[in-house]
Amino acid sequence: MEKYSELLQALLKNRGITDEKKADIFLNPDYGRDLHDPFLLRDMEKACVRIFEAIEAKEKIVIYADYDCDGIPGAVILCDLFKKLGLKVPGFSQVLDTCEVGVYIPDRHAEGYGLNMDAIKKFEEEKVNLIITVDLGTTAVAEVAQAEANGIDVIITDHHLPHGDLPKAFAILNHKVKDAGYPEQVLSGAGMAFKLVQGFLKKYGEYFKIADGQEKWLLDMAGIATLSDMVPLTGENRAITYFGMKVLRRSPRPGIRKLLSILKINQNYLTEDDIGFMLAPRINAASRMGDPMKAFDLLSADNETDAGTLAQHLSDINDDRKLMVANIMKDVNKRLEKRELREVIVVGDPSWRAGVLGLVAGKICEAYKKPAFVWGKEGSDIIKGSCRSDGSVNMVEIMTVTKESLIEFGGHEMAGGFSILNERVHFLEDILVEAYKNMEKKENKKESFPARIACASMAGGFDMKMDLDDVNIKNWREIDKMSPFGLCNEKPVFLFEGVKPEFIKQFGKKFEHLEITFLSSENKKVKAISFFTLPDSYTNPPAIGKPINLYASFDMSRFMGREELRLRIVDIL
Repeated sequence: MEKYSELLQALLKNRGITDEKKADIFLNPDYGRDLHDPFLLRDMEKACVRIFEAIEAKEKIVIYADYDCDGIPGAVILCDLFKKLGLKVPGFSQVLDTCEVGVYIPDRHAEGYGLNMDAIKKFEEEKVNLIITVDLGTTAVAEVAQAEANGIDVIITDHHLPHGDLPKAFAILNHKVKDAGYPEQVLSGAGMAFKLVQGFLKKYGEYFKIADGQEKWLLDMAGIATLSDMVPLTGENRAITYFGMKVLRRSPRPGIRKLLSILKINQNYLTEDDIGFMLAPRINAASRMGDPMKAFDLLSADNETDAGTLAQHLSDINDDRKLMVANIMKDVNKRLEKRELREVIVVGDPSWRAGVLGLVAGKICEAYKKPAFVWGKEGSDIIKGSCRSDGSVNMVEIMTVTKESLIEFGGHEMAGGFSILNERVHFLEDILVEAYKNMEKKENKKESFPARIACASMAGGFDMKMDLDDVNIKNWREIDKMSPFGLCNEKPVFLFEGVKPEFIKQFGKKFEHLEITFLSSENKKVKAISFFTLPDSYTNPPAIGKPINLYASFDMSRFMGREELRLRIVDIL
């Protein structure tokens, strides 16, 4: 480890990396080494052969994708494959029956998550021969049976946890099913779609005269999905996001370029934070607030005019979404103040829009440090909801234990969705609390690495102490070698002990952001910022001249083309 700086050695050690070989692998992702052979996945051979046969026979294919920022980029990945193979694929707002390959993304509110019978019937009428799912299908036993009975083969690409019997699909590509045979267990849904493309081109790329390695240009979509779906950025996922970010910074996609332009983000310096806090919410806003195909059309647009119109539309409805979530959270906080909080929080209202409940559940979970289940009705006879875990319990496991009370459910360890009858929802918290008490709990909530110190905002921990003089470009470059950051590779948190604010101000259109200026021992000004935060947001509000313990990470701002190194506040204690 001697070839690395002391700072980098300390940060790697906190992530369980203590020898030079592991450090080399972590800091220097390699496409050939880190991405596993796609044919290790059970059914990959079957899936590739079936797609080849469909292409040769000019059969009609439907890509059936989930409506979020995992499924939609995954659909773009598969569409790009078919474009490379010379097939007709959906253009801007084209309908299915004009294409050899169509894309179907269910309406979040009218159809809900996953395959549905009405869509299967529509495909039968339109003489569809093959359905390829993205980010869904593992639990769709009845729907797949209906499709197969109508002569439609189904290839499932998914990453959700199975519960109960698997569908009798033609092929299932999901590393979480029993005997899947794949060494990586935490790919995103779009990551699984990428593996299918990787496998198909490995087998048939030469036949279609496609140059070796062309699938790498699709890593921009896989990277967006991997970051937005909050899967661990270790192993294969680290390589996908590492190279995905490189492709994104050079991406010629008009939709990406137009969206970044509206957001005033320099594409050459695009970061994980830009994806997580700026791009992904706007892609998700399409289904939360309206038509998910608008997000697909944006990412797959091939001209500047359409891309510009769609980028502005998604930005506008995302603003509406933020206002809606804020109003629901005000209501939630008022309700929770009046009641005793139990091990699991369940809250809901028939008027709450189902599409934003996952965001609300996440905010509740973050604020109250408990698993949260949030439900709404929105004109439907069935109550629908979303849930998020604080890390202490697996969401799919707790819903499986309580499945007698639910109509449908599914998801991941940390997040999920469910539906329940009206008369049962008022008993849901009692049922979930009882199940929670009887389940084995994880000792460390949201812990990412065995040696990872708890985040400062959670337990007063940090990676290491620093002085304000240490906030310099040299150290930022050392820290940046560990990027991309995300789940299981969080940005390092540093403690700046006993530092005194020289200047405090609010900034932004509504003065909703906080900036604190400190003076180092070398009389250098160091700024620390926090978005959507007031001084009173902290247990120990900052005051000029009053020493504080500042927990912060390094942050490089390039707003309006001006490079500025600053700190991002995690907590003040």
